Amino acid sequence: MADLHWSHAEKAVARTAFDAALSRELAAIRKEVEAMLQRSTAPTEIWQLHDFLSEKRGEVDRKYDYRYSVLISVFGRLLHEAWVSEADLAGLSSEKLQLIQRSAAGWREVDA
Repeated sequence: MADLHWSHAEKAVARTAFDAALSRELAAIRKEVEAMLQRSTAPTEIWQLHDFLSEKRGEVDRKYDYRYSVLISVFGRLLHEAWVSEADLAGLSSEKLQLIQRSAAGWREVDA
C-alpha cells in the first residue's frame, strides 16, 4: 500500500475525512468525560478521569496516523469504528475504496 499514488484531489478528500473523523471521536470522548464528571460524587474520582483521558490519548495517537503509506489501514479502522463513512471518502479512487473496505473487514474480524 505504500506505493499507492495519491492525487492532489484525493489528498484533499483524505485530509478532510481524516480531520472530520478525529473531530467526531474527540467530541465523543469529551461527551463521555462530561458524563463522567456529572456522575462523579467523590473528589478522588478526578484521578479516574485522568486515567481515562490518558488511555484515550494513547488510543487516538496510535490510531490517527496521516502517513499515506498507512492511510488505507487507518481509514479501514475508522470505517469499521464508524468514525468515517464511505460518503466521507467519496472522491478517492475505486481501488483505494476497495482496499479501505477490505481493511474494514479485517478490523471486523479482529474485533469478532
